[in-house]
Parts: sequence; C-alpha cells; structure tokens
Amino acid sequence: MTTNNPISTSFASHSTAMDVIRGVDLVRRRAIVTGGSSGIGVETARALASAGAEVTLAVRDTEAGQRAADDITATTDNDRVMVAPLDLADHASIADFVANWDGPLHILVNNAGIMASPEMRTPQGWEMQFATNHLGHFALATGLRQALAAGDGARIVSVSSAAHLRSPVVFEDIQYERREYEPWQAYGQSKTANVLFAVEASRRWADDGITANSLMPGAIQTNLQRYVSEEELNRIRAGNAAAWKTVEQGAATSVLVAASPLLDGVAGRYFEDCQEAAPAQPGGRTGVAAYALDPEAAERLWKVSTDLLKG
Repeated sequence: MTTNNPISTSFASHSTAMDVIRGVDLVRRRAIVTGGSSGIGVETARALASAGAEVTLAVRDTEAGQRAADDITATTDNDRVMVAPLDLADHASIADFVANWDGPLHILVNNAGIMASPEMRTPQGWEMQFATNHLGHFALATGLRQALAAGDGARIVSVSSAAHLRSPVVFEDIQYERREYEPWQAYGQSKTANVLFAVEASRRWADDGITANSLMPGAIQTNLQRYVSEEELNRIRAGNAAAWKTVEQGAATSVLVAASPLLDGVAGRYFEDCQEAAPAQPGGRTGVAAYALDPEAAERLWKVSTDLLKG
C-alpha cells in the first residue's frame, strides 16, 4: 500500500544505475526497455541484466539494438538480452510487438522518446511528440496489460522530464491544430502526459498488482537532443551547468523505479535524483507540477488516448 509520506532513499543525483541495482535479484523477472539501444535506455537495460533479468530491447533500429545487446551481455555475462523491433509512432508496429510477446512481464520501462522536434505529424495527423512519447507508450502498456497482470507485482516506469513544467496537457488543442506549434511546449505537454499516465494506470490496474511511477532522469547529453541545435544546447548547459549527469547517473532513477525493493507497493508518484520529488515552485526547474498529478486530468487523458487509438 502506498502512503502519503514522500519516499526518500540513500541514493542521490550522483548515484549510478549500478549503485541502485546492487544487491537486487531479478533472476526470475522479465523486462522490456523501449529505446534500449542508446543513452539511458541501454544503461537501464544493462543494470537490469546485471541483476539477472531477462531484458528485451524494444527499438526502431534493430542493428543498433543488437550491438547494444551484445555489449550488455559482454559486460554482465547475461545472455538473456533480446532485441525486438518497435516503432512507437507506428501502431501496427506496436500491435505486432504486443502480439509477439508471450508470457508474463514484470518490468516495463517506457524510456524511448523524441525531444523538441520540428513540427511533424503521424499519418493520423497527431503531433509527433505527443504521439511517440505518450500515445505509443500508452498503446504498448495497455496492449501488455494481461502480461503485466501475470507478472505478480509488475512495475511500469514512465520516463518523464522536468520539461513537464513547461506545459500541462492542453486538452482543448492537444494536436496543435489551432495554436502555433512550439517545440519545447509540445515536448513539455508529452512529458506531463507521461506523469498522468502513471497516475491513472496505478489507479485502474491496482487490482492486478501493477504499479506505475514516473521520473525525471536528469540532464544528460544523448541522442534525445538530435533536434536541439548546438547553440540551444550551450544555452541550456550554461543555465544549469552543475546538474548535468553521465548516462550511468541518468539511468539511476529509472532503475530505482523499475527494481528497487524500496518502492514495493509505491504507485502514481514522480521521482528525481532517486527521491520522490517535492511540489514544483513557481519559476523553478525541479519538482513536480500539481497538474501532472491531478487525478481528474489523468482520467481525462486516459479516455482521450483510448478514443484516439480506437479512431
């Protein structure tokens, strides 16, 4: 059972994924990590594999995924690291992935994403960041619900961002059909959606023993910034120089949410630097926005998402 007491751990911003996983036994657990071929995804997968989990890297580029899987096996001596194709912007690809999954699932790490992209749309006309970062993971998780229910205490990890502070989900115009498109605002909306998903999944699936939590991994330079100019990156670095992390540090909070016994039974919360985040303060860059934890917004987003996928 969850309580209202904030979760505090002995880990911090400098902790690595391997620090967090030390002493954890995942030998009989199965995990999926989306975007597991690079960045914090591969380090999350490596940590889970090091604890004995069977890990599937769900990736668009299966050749890159196989290189990552081979590297993880070489560094962990775990040969139960698989690769499967998954394009979160393609719902046929998601359906194929779900159809090909067999047996229980214990850990689902919704890690993949795109950041601050130019305006792009899916064939359905959906704004690409919302479609990839939220709707794709929503379709994946709901498609795998029975596998998660069979996992006996399964966990969903919803990788969000401090960028969620840039925007709530604007239900009146999610797809930027009437307002001017702004890359960072659109990214922020999609990251708020990641938090709201964890809130509502935890409520709806509690009877299945499934918990979901969201997190901010920290500022890490990875392929996620492919659409961000060097000038913009330099500006961001200058404004927050002390907070940048290595990929190993960036994966630590994901691993905490995925596997730490400290979070047994904890659901619907948002973490950063391996601690449950405090409420965000006006003008601040840390903490969680009240609108991202709003149960009414979470329920509304679930219905909107379900309706979009039906259409």
